[in-house]
Amino acid sequence: MNNPKAIKLLDKITEELEHNGIITNTIVQDLKDLRPFAVEEQRPLLAKTIRLTFEHIEEYETFAIGIPEDEPIEDEELGEVELETTDAEPKESLLYLLSLIKDSENPTNRLDLRAYVEAMQEYAEEN
Repeated sequence: MNNPKAIKLLDKITEELEHNGIITNTIVQDLKDLRPFAVEEQRPLLAKTIRLTFEHIEEYETFAIGIPEDEPIEDEELGEVELETTDAEPKESLLYLLSLIKDSENPTNRLDLRAYVEAMQEYAEEN
């Protein structure tokens, strides 16, 4: 994200998360406040990621999505790429996601953001 206010808000969210863990009401509101910056910058992947994140936390009162694996698994028969996630503490995974959002210009980070979006959508379908 490029907007200084958005970066400041991301830093605030990260700091509060590191010190206090996932406080549902606070983090949901902060993420809702962050999303318009992504929309303003015309960053649909970020806007969607942020929306799905606060909806997930609001619904499940935690962040039950693991950190994406470093190497995607390719299904040779179907030619598809599966993005696996690791088991991680909700706080750790959410901190990682916030770092991806902050540095979303990095192509590798965009892949991980897409993996998070996919994982949150799958989690919602299964639960």
